[in-house]
Amino acid sequence: MTGNKKKGVQPITAILLTVFLDMLGVGIIIPVMPALFFQPDSSILPVMASEAYRSIMFGLLVGCYPLMQFFGAPILGALSDRFGRKKMLILSIIGVLIGYLLFAWAIIIKNLWLLFFSRLLPGFAGGNVSIAMSAISDISEEKEKTKNFGLAGMAFGIGFILGPALGGFLGDDSIVSWFRSDTPFWFAAILALVNLIVVHFFFSETLITKRESKFSLFMALRNIVYSFSLPDLRGTFTVVLLLSIGFSLFTQFYAVFLIQKFAFTELDIGLLYCWIGLWFAFTQGGIVRVLADRFRPQKLLSICVLLLGFSLLAVLLPSKASWLYLISPFIAIFQGIIMPNIASLVSSKADEGRQGEMLGINQSMQSLGEVIPPFIAGTLFAINYNLPFITASLLIFIGWAIFLRINK
Repeated sequence: MTGNKKKGVQPITAILLTVFLDMLGVGIIIPVMPALFFQPDSSILPVMASEAYRSIMFGLLVGCYPLMQFFGAPILGALSDRFGRKKMLILSIIGVLIGYLLFAWAIIIKNLWLLFFSRLLPGFAGGNVSIAMSAISDISEEKEKTKNFGLAGMAFGIGFILGPALGGFLGDDSIVSWFRSDTPFWFAAILALVNLIVVHFFFSETLITKRESKFSLFMALRNIVYSFSLPDLRGTFTVVLLLSIGFSLFTQFYAVFLIQKFAFTELDIGLLYCWIGLWFAFTQGGIVRVLADRFRPQKLLSICVLLLGFSLLAVLLPSKASWLYLISPFIAIFQGIIMPNIASLVSSKADEGRQGEMLGINQSMQSLGEVIPPFIAGTLFAINYNLPFITASLLIFIGWAIFLRINK
């Protein structure tokens, strides 16, 4: 552990607040983006645009952010090892802030290409969660890592609880006449500004021993190749990639699925995501901490990954939307257990001086897994809105089988 024991605000408190504010901003925009493409009254596309075209363009826009994060996250991770977590967090949040402002303006002037640029910029700069995870590694003893990653997941989940519901509320002009599709993005920009203030004034640097990590623009591609040369981690990174592709296929098109099958509004989407976030936060803030005292990450992952695959398939079964409120908590619980245990597994296998680098590679794998789905899910969705979820479950089952093989 290379933590900071300064008096004042505890490092873990500032880290959790940073993660919360970041996820709150992300959550706010979740109900709005699909509506821009699939609800004609708020669409940024021509009314006559086909469903296939809407699906593909939506997928490309969604894919912009993780594509740039794929290249940006490992660079920010390596730079945070060299210059410290605080400086890189500030740089990252500034990029996110600018992105929200540009997206709001793009909606007002109905400029599709500015929408794309406004997602590319914060995608490259948006490695703040991986930097926060590195900071948690800095201040945590080995036995505390899973619990502290779980706390970060709880902060993530609480932001996810409030964010979508707030976004659905802010984007609904039937609630307040001057609320529009761009309103949630202005509010998200304000949150990013608050996050910037929190980091500047309350975040104490957690990295004591800095390291001259090499980096380049194509570091992410090299990291992918390099990750498969690490005997202790290549199997785990393969599983991370498969799980990320599978879960991203679900998450990136779930809101579209809700609009198409159940005619959900932004507020409907926000409330369901709020319900999912509630269970996610409960899992990471409570269940994970209890399970961490009793089971090793390998044991928990061997069970929860399998159950997650079945849970995603179960979403396709209901003919009434009310059943989703029963099924969705299981997805949140299993994914909520998987995330901190995967992070803990990667962290425990990394050298102490390379926590940021290894977690940056882990973020690259997750980002690569988020990049791929939008470019195939749009086409799959245009064929049949069930196909992205069937494919997602299949990939998760494959990841589960590989995980069992490497952890015999």
